[in-house]
Amino acid sequence: MFRAKTNIFYEHLRLITKNVADAAVLFQRNIENPGDTGEYAERIRILEHMGDGYTHVVGRALDRMFITPIERDDLMNLTGRLDDVLDGIEASAGILDVYNLGEPDGYLCSFARMLVECAGELRQAVDLLTRKKYPPIYRHIVRINALENEADHLKRHAFRDLFAAEKDVRRLMQKKEAYESISSVFVQAEAAAGVLAIIVMRG
Repeated sequence: MFRAKTNIFYEHLRLITKNVADAAVLFQRNIENPGDTGEYAERIRILEHMGDGYTHVVGRALDRMFITPIERDDLMNLTGRLDDVLDGIEASAGILDVYNLGEPDGYLCSFARMLVECAGELRQAVDLLTRKKYPPIYRHIVRINALENEADHLKRHAFRDLFAAEKDVRRLMQKKEAYESISSVFVQAEAAAGVLAIIVMRG
């Protein structure tokens, strides 16, 4: 009975990270195969809505249960940070749609490929967590942190080239917002990795 009850947390953490990974793949497809940005944004919005539902399930379960598989605060923080990642992907897809940024863009393609990798690292780390295989989680934490640094570096280069080449001020500001939005997702992923590091240290 105890195992069945506590598994609801691990089950929903896995579902949340699957959603994040699926949303990242959709975002990459949107960037690399320009088409109907509205359709992609809507599909990601549906995943984000599902993610909110999973987050609420975890919150309600925490309210009902006295014993949890890991610290209550860590569970809530990890769930929240993962939800932030999904929110950020949805927001970025929405920006592409609203501003009709469907044309190929080398920097956005790079961000999208890195995002898929980052989401995969989060998913693998959480899978290890749910199986209580703590030591291997560190390598995923390290890679997520490295990807955040790479995304920040890429953003600076994107800004430099954007301000040098884009003559349309309105388009410049729109692309700048898109770069800022997608790069911020990596910051949220790093925050989730930080919570994972705390959980691993507590053992």
